Amino acid sequence: MPDPRPGRVGLAFLGLVLAGYVAVPVPAHAAPFPWAPPPVNECGETGFDPLAREPDPSAPPPPPVQVPPQIDIPVPVPQLQPVPVPDPSPDNTRITPDPLPADPCHNPCPDIRDTPKPVEPAPGEPAPPPAAPGGGSANGSSSGSSGSGMPWRLPEIRVMPEIEPIPYPVPGGPGVPPQPAPPPVVHPAEPGPVAAPVALPRVETVRLVEQVTGPGSANRTDMRWQVDGTDLGLMWETEPGRIAMVFGDTFGKGWSAGGVGGPDDDWRSNVLAYSTDRDLSDGLSLETMVQDSRCHAAELLGSRKIKNWETTTIPTSGFALGRRQYLSFMSVNRWSRIPGMWWTNYGGIAYSDDGGSTWVKDQHARWDNLFGLGRFQVTAMVPHGDHVYMFGTPNGRVGVIGLARVPKDEVLNKTAYQYWVNGTWAPSAENLATPLVAGIASELSVRVDPGTGRWQMSYLDSARGAIVLRTAADPQGSWTEPVQLVSTADYPKAYGGFLHPWSTSRDLYFALSAWDSYNVYLLHARLAPPDEPPVS
Repeated sequence: MPDPRPGRVGLAFLGLVLAGYVAVPVPAHAAPFPWAPPPVNECGETGFDPLAREPDPSAPPPPPVQVPPQIDIPVPVPQLQPVPVPDPSPDNTRITPDPLPADPCHNPCPDIRDTPKPVEPAPGEPAPPPAAPGGGSANGSSSGSSGSGMPWRLPEIRVMPEIEPIPYPVPGGPGVPPQPAPPPVVHPAEPGPVAAPVALPRVETVRLVEQVTGPGSANRTDMRWQVDGTDLGLMWETEPGRIAMVFGDTFGKGWSAGGVGGPDDDWRSNVLAYSTDRDLSDGLSLETMVQDSRCHAAELLGSRKIKNWETTTIPTSGFALGRRQYLSFMSVNRWSRIPGMWWTNYGGIAYSDDGGSTWVKDQHARWDNLFGLGRFQVTAMVPHGDHVYMFGTPNGRVGVIGLARVPKDEVLNKTAYQYWVNGTWAPSAENLATPLVAGIASELSVRVDPGTGRWQMSYLDSARGAIVLRTAADPQGSWTEPVQLVSTADYPKAYGGFLHPWSTSRDLYFALSAWDSYNVYLLHARLAPPDEPPVS
């Protein structure tokens, strides 16, 4: 039978999009990693292991593969859906949260979320298999009969209607007042030659440090902030000594492991945490989150949550200029049935003047996705020198990387941007931007290493089946060839690779998302010493 929660079927296709799947080969691994028990935090809660591992040798063998009794074929059924316009004003309800309990295993809100209790077996009975986080069984289900029935029976084919909304605007409330447009600015073209190539980065080791979010994590985000399933984990320094970490589509109570949730699972398009943890060798501690009520992370950038209009709003990078915080984001029109593809309405910029608690979507700093050809829909923005540099890709995972820049005091004025075209910083040339590197890329993360002055860029290369790293002396290159950080054969359905600002030239820390557990992990790459002395 169809899922009774409207919208969940459409959201499920996000799994294919975020899993890094496109029609390309995935590199093989010699063998899975040895079996290991699921990780357990200091409170005895079971977490997730994103590595590809051999099966549990003590577990019973899986049931034989059987032909399913039925196969459901979804058939789109158009349905008109009125959408009040303009967008409603954002809900900026915020609270000042209490500090976390001194005992990390103490439940800060027992009236909101029950503390998980282990199941004690009856005397003389074997212990039950460990429960998978978020519900379900760690060993799966063995329902059905073995050795009986008719395994050759053809499955029943059922045609299942699937609502395909056709949104149309209708008059709504007052909404957000119009913002005055900035005055047009056209900066003349300037030379932008590429720099000399730098040495290829060398990765000595890569290790999984810790699960950052979700059930069983040291941060216990499910118990503290109702963050059970989430992804991304983009980071920037909001102020000296403090890191902001923003996540994408987030689900709370009701979510279960195995992908995104639905509207009934406390869906928020994005949430924001803070950390002052400088010792990342043993994990990344989150001290608090922006909250709209006790033990509940607030949605920062609202979305209409209407397929074919605006399904969600996903952050793509963050940075600070003085006391103002900025978020680049994409307004997702819909997720595609084609793996590795989605459609955006536009890529935009939001800003916050209260440290990241509340945000304003700028109505003019937007790059519309006309005919699906917009080059700067998914962007990573980095301030450096007198400019902010914007690295961008189209919607989906099969686009190339373009580059733009803007003076720091004109970030919200789209007309002030210059695009890198064949060695020149050119105005008004968005879709003519020269590809920075050969090949496709998605989920960009870019930083400048303060020790060497080199630029570092990581991204998911779906064609290679890997999250890779490149370096350069200048943002426009020359960029090195890609070096693998993580293989999706070792970390199935991994994506992301968002660099921690406090990484060094030797120790690169980054956040990785895994689709099957739909949570975020901290990884550490040990790099070989750079061949050049630090930049003074």
